[in-house]
Amino acid sequence: MHAELPKRYAKGGRPQGDPADLRTATIGVRVSAAEYTVLRERAASMQMKPAQWLRTAALSRRLPPPPVAAINREQYAELARLAANLNQLTRLANEGQHVTVAPALLAQLLAETQRLRLLLLGVKDNVDDR
Repeated sequence: MHAELPKRYAKGGRPQGDPADLRTATIGVRVSAAEYTVLRERAASMQMKPAQWLRTAALSRRLPPPPVAAINREQYAELARLAANLNQLTRLANEGQHVTVAPALLAQLLAETQRLRLLLLGVKDNVDDR
């Protein structure tokens, strides 16, 4: 009859990849006909399928920050007022006018106030790009 194939030929197909990389979850997204056309065009321009393009776009983009809680917005406004006052005092000190607080302390207070304002907004890299 048939001779048994050597072990190296017994298994066909490509080798299995890492099970951790296997995509098993599905996310359903409804789009309008116009949106679907745009998605297909953008995917085609990158030589991708729409699903692949959406996955790549979604995972590589920076998301908008979460909404700021009302209490944080109030504290942010209060700190903004304090920062403005500190900035005015710092300006007076830099112009050589008499200020009863040490200029180094004013600069330190201003920097700390700005840092706190950014933290309240959830900005971690000290750049407020809003």
